[in-house]
Amino acid sequence: MRKAPWLLLVLVLLLGWLQYKFWFGVGSSGQVVALEQQVEVQKRENAGLQERNDALAAEVEDLKSGESAVEERARSELGMIKPGEKFYRVVESVPPPPVTGDGVDAEPAP
Repeated sequence: MRKAPWLLLVLVLLLGWLQYKFWFGVGSSGQVVALEQQVEVQKRENAGLQERNDALAAEVEDLKSGESAVEERARSELGMIKPGEKFYRVVESVPPPPVTGDGVDAEPAP
């Protein structure tokens, strides 16, 4: 009967140590929750990147197979025109800077 209190004390200490490791140790429940949140964020980021990759792959396929996409790119990015087409460039006039009384151009206020 004398060993029962010591055994009970050892078991209680062991249980306390295990609980401490569970809640605060390496791989604790708090770390598991944080890692699960990181996994969810990474999954969302991966999904967005996958959509972007799919769009780029479709654009590459379109550029490889069709002439209309190449023509559109040449017109918009390079400013190219077809033979026989007329090109009109619209230039908006910029008002002259205001002149101060001493004849020096004043800087416009931001």
